[in-house]
Amino acid sequence: MSGGSAEQPAPVVRPAVWETYGPADLSAVPVFAGGFINFGFWKSVDLERPLSQGDRIRSEQDLYRHVLDAAAPAGGRAVEIGCGLGLGCALALDEYGPAAMTGVDIHPQQLQRAREANSAHLEAQPQRLRFALGAAESLPLGDAEFDSLFSVEAAQHFPDLSAFAREAARVLRPGGRVAVASFFTVDGAPSHAERLAGLLDSFASGLDIARPVSRLADALGEAGFADVEVASIGAQVWPGWDRWLARLWKPGTWPRNFLAAWEQQILDYYLVTATRP
Repeated sequence: MSGGSAEQPAPVVRPAVWETYGPADLSAVPVFAGGFINFGFWKSVDLERPLSQGDRIRSEQDLYRHVLDAAAPAGGRAVEIGCGLGLGCALALDEYGPAAMTGVDIHPQQLQRAREANSAHLEAQPQRLRFALGAAESLPLGDAEFDSLFSVEAAQHFPDLSAFAREAARVLRPGGRVAVASFFTVDGAPSHAERLAGLLDSFASGLDIARPVSRLADALGEAGFADVEVASIGAQVWPGWDRWLARLWKPGTWPRNFLAAWEQQILDYYLVTATRP
């Protein structure tokens, strides 16, 4: 291995990210039932009836399935960037059949939780699953080591999307696929950063970074990727997410403003895919 495979210093974690995914342990918050830490893909859930915890967990799993369908990890070596508790890595192993699965996260406490949550997989399949500490912009991985790279609801935290795109190109083999799902500002939305900071505490605190989705698409193209595609999946994310939030948060509280930001065409949820030539 070469490039990023050399031993690297521990990555610098932004304060808001360190607190949220470390001491605060977002995975333990009831709104993220099941521990996947994503807003969910609600296409297969009936939103006209009361939602159950099973519905919520299914939505989180289905978001992973939607991304994994695009990443096509079957039979190859796959890596998830921003793996959190590693439950998406386990789902990929169980349902998509990659030859090997690596989860990368910037937070050491998250990786410890991931190893604990996936102890059975690690003991039963030590050659197929591993976790590594690293930043999206400086991956501790070898050149051309993977056939697919995916990331689910983590890119909103990445400080440098161009560096991430270059690293994705470096660690993927020719023909490798990248699939990124996250929320970005809508291209052309005026004063998006200021408007989002006024609506949503996660943007005001600096936890989430306001950038147009074209920033990621352009970065992938500049890094040499081909067939870059951007698809809005907001209609399958925001209404269901708000219905789930309504169980725990009253109207007018800031988490309910994700739906408002989408309706005002400031923010949307996207799946961005590309292929390394």
